[in-house]
Amino acid sequence: MAELAEFVEAQEAVWPQVVAELHAGRKDSHWIWWVFPQLQSLGRSHRARHFGLSGLVEAAAYLSHPVLGPRLEQSAELLLKHADRTPEEILGPVDALKVRSSMTLFEAVPGAPEVFGAVLNRLYSGKRCPVTREALAL
Repeated sequence: MAELAEFVEAQEAVWPQVVAELHAGRKDSHWIWWVFPQLQSLGRSHRARHFGLSGLVEAAAYLSHPVLGPRLEQSAELLLKHADRTPEEILGPVDALKVRSSMTLFEAVPGAPEVFGAVLNRLYSGKRCPVTREALAL
């Protein structure tokens, strides 16, 4: 996993664009790895593995970070504003899968905000990522 500071640094360069794209309901640029991280074991590219999380302990650390946690929650809330559209329409087909994996991971963190489950319920018809659930032994 990248150090949490690397996530912050990567986000700083694109954060206004991330918010604008999510607000508009259309992701057009490349930032998914450090905004919606998923399990490292799911990553195929070097970047996906580098910004992947090993499990619930690292996900909890990300979520409790004073910058990363609130940004993840804000990003999830912005997605919910477009619940009338499919995740594929908002994010594209590949990134829609990554976000489902990310939300499945973060929803499993004890005490996680309810917004992650809400994204899964409303945008993904309640379908969690089965590979993430299996890796976490849920």
